[in-house]
Amino acid sequence: MIEREGHIRALRRLFTNNRVVVLVGPRGAGKTTLARHFAQRWRANSYFFDLRSTADRNRLDNPDLALAQLRGLIILDEVHRASGLLAVVRELSVRTGIKAHFLLLSSLATSKLEERLEPLADLSSRYELPALSAPDLPVPQANRLWLRGGLPSSFNANSDSESFEWRDHYVRDFLERDVPQLSGAASAGLIERFWNMLAHCHGQVWNGSELARSLGVSHHTARRYLNILESAFIVRKLEPWRANVARRQVLSPRVYFRDTGLLHYFLGISTMRELERHPCLGASWEGFALESVIGVLGKENTQFYFWAAHTGARVDLLARRGKQLRGFEIRRTASPRLGRSTRAVMEDLSLTQMDIVHAGPSTFTLDRRVRAVSIERLHQDL
Repeated sequence: MIEREGHIRALRRLFTNNRVVVLVGPRGAGKTTLARHFAQRWRANSYFFDLRSTADRNRLDNPDLALAQLRGLIILDEVHRASGLLAVVRELSVRTGIKAHFLLLSSLATSKLEERLEPLADLSSRYELPALSAPDLPVPQANRLWLRGGLPSSFNANSDSESFEWRDHYVRDFLERDVPQLSGAASAGLIERFWNMLAHCHGQVWNGSELARSLGVSHHTARRYLNILESAFIVRKLEPWRANVARRQVLSPRVYFRDTGLLHYFLGISTMRELERHPCLGASWEGFALESVIGVLGKENTQFYFWAAHTGARVDLLARRGKQLRGFEIRRTASPRLGRSTRAVMEDLSLTQMDIVHAGPSTFTLDRRVRAVSIERLHQDL
């Protein structure tokens, strides 16, 4: 079992100032396991309700009565399945004399759930548990993490084939259990086809009309399908940065699979040998590096974008924090160099710093505001 102490410490810090913490993240990322480990270290009693369980839902038939008597930590897993509970959680959180804290878990960030969480905003904090990343691992295993993805059961499988089989079950389970909640009347078969097509567009600028034509649906439906996968933390829609420059800029978002294991499943890639020979190798590695950078910087109130001009100039990732704008180029090479175009983009966008994330083992300086940063050392050097 992989310990994730950093996330437990983060939850503990959030509970020092909040009665409610909402723990979100993709299905299979380990939210339930983390919540149980956190409960074991809670200073008082803890209570766990799994809203997938008929027995637990029955225990909460009268939620006010059932929860008002409890003291300590109350964990509500899969809270999106009973979002009506959120009104009771708010009422109990503001009621004097109730000495309880609530940890709410959800793998779906639907607009309906977000609306119902809004009244809790002044009492709660949100924390996203990502899939596994390098600091979670006892020893560096970058290639295995890249190939299998960071969902713990996929990463920890006994073999590549067993990992691939687990991801197949994961996709079937998502289509059968989550799609009906997310899409209403949408066909799970159509969404699966869309998901498959999207894998071949990983890292590209979103072209909903082209995907819609291939799928035989309207571009509004294709956008809705994209929103479904985004709300389940499966894809990331990276918005473009609009700079004040005299160039025609790309104004549509780029779309990335957040977990390369799921990307490789839809591309039919099950081994490193297959991955190294696949035409999507570069795009896959770009997405893996991009998510790794966001995982390091994402808890610092940072907003993320990309920038590209129709001339071909681009910055793969921009991190905005306050007035600072930091750029990242991603290159699958062990010996990155600083080119003239990179200098020009830095000046055009007024970047405070540019980091070139590469596949080599070392981090080193290329210029006054430019570094080559090893993907293996992101957590130490960013």
